[in-house]
Amino acid sequence: MPMDPLDVITNTEKIVPYYQAIFSADEQKVIGYEILGRIHMEGEYKSLGFFFHDDSIPEEYRMEVDDTVVKKALEEMKELDDDLLIFINRDPNLLMIDHGESFLNLLLEEKEKGLDLNRIVLEITEHNYLGDIEQLHHLLTYYRTYGIKIAIDNIGKESSNLDRIGLLSPDILKIDLQPLKLASPSQSYFDVLFSISLLARKIGATLLYEDIEANFQLQYAWKNGGRYYQGYYLHYPEREFIDRCVLKERLQQEFNHFIQFEKKKLETLYSYSDQFHQRVSQLVNKYKKAISQFDELITHLAEELGDMSFRIYICDENGFQKSGNIFRKEDRWIFQKEYYMKNWSWRPYFLENIIRMRVNKKGFLSDLYSDIETGETIRTFSYPLDDDHYLFIDIPYSYLYEQDGLL
Repeated sequence: MPMDPLDVITNTEKIVPYYQAIFSADEQKVIGYEILGRIHMEGEYKSLGFFFHDDSIPEEYRMEVDDTVVKKALEEMKELDDDLLIFINRDPNLLMIDHGESFLNLLLEEKEKGLDLNRIVLEITEHNYLGDIEQLHHLLTYYRTYGIKIAIDNIGKESSNLDRIGLLSPDILKIDLQPLKLASPSQSYFDVLFSISLLARKIGATLLYEDIEANFQLQYAWKNGGRYYQGYYLHYPEREFIDRCVLKERLQQEFNHFIQFEKKKLETLYSYSDQFHQRVSQLVNKYKKAISQFDELITHLAEELGDMSFRIYICDENGFQKSGNIFRKEDRWIFQKEYYMKNWSWRPYFLENIIRMRVNKKGFLSDLYSDIETGETIRTFSYPLDDDHYLFIDIPYSYLYEQDGLL
């Protein structure tokens, strides 16, 4: 039976904080706690999440209950190690009602009692904010002068505006991994997470993956730049604090498994890359001496590499195509002369890869990416023909799927 909000408002003495531990990848121990609200009713502790997210409840009541939870928590956390972070959730719309003054005053009162504000991490959900983003930005900038850190919450769960997140310049980005529980999350979900990880790197933010409920989610978080982790798979919220090293041995074992898996995958990838290099080198040497035209060369290569490629072309060191495309459509190769002299230097990593081939004198496999024209997940094998010309062989998903370690 749903709880009546009035029961919460009239029983504030029964409100207590719960604490969900946050673990670090680098030390494999608890680095902080997120404060969660609970109320002791009918013999059990019930979540106050419904209360804080119900816009029909008057703002002053929600703020009062929020403050009650935080004050009790900060009192209980005084005896903890002074390097533990304290994550406090706030609805940005409620925060801005008085331009953040009441929340800051609450913290300043605790500072007078010995609280180091450098330990405070204010969590807000950016996509819930309805006001002027510039005003929120100014408030958060002001908070930072006191040492307060900023975390943007629930990224990945709802639509998030990367421009707004970039403007707010958070110290921590909390990425929700609940969608990973779906049987087949959309590729766009992974693309968004990848974009967020790039943004985090650019603005110097730490990634915290939350809602981790299974080993594979932890592995995803570890592999994709997560420094901090939170979720039921690691530890449920509890009324009491826990031993900071409670999961150290388990996390070390799991990370070691992830490391061995990833190393094996990388070794396999390098092995494939070396095999491709040997195969392409032999074919180039076979045809290059007898053929002076690049279009003829890629046509012959297509006939030899039909099992592993669907597009082949040649560019100079500045990214201009010096051949057309040879492209496999269904079961036959077609020549696309309209691609001659198109320039690809604008593509990410293109010039970097050219220099890499020139220096190493060797071909290599790209990472996985979505092809602009076909939309499928592919890799590209790049190969230096000479100091000025470079061969590109696009490998289809169907081939990658059949090989162990290429996806």
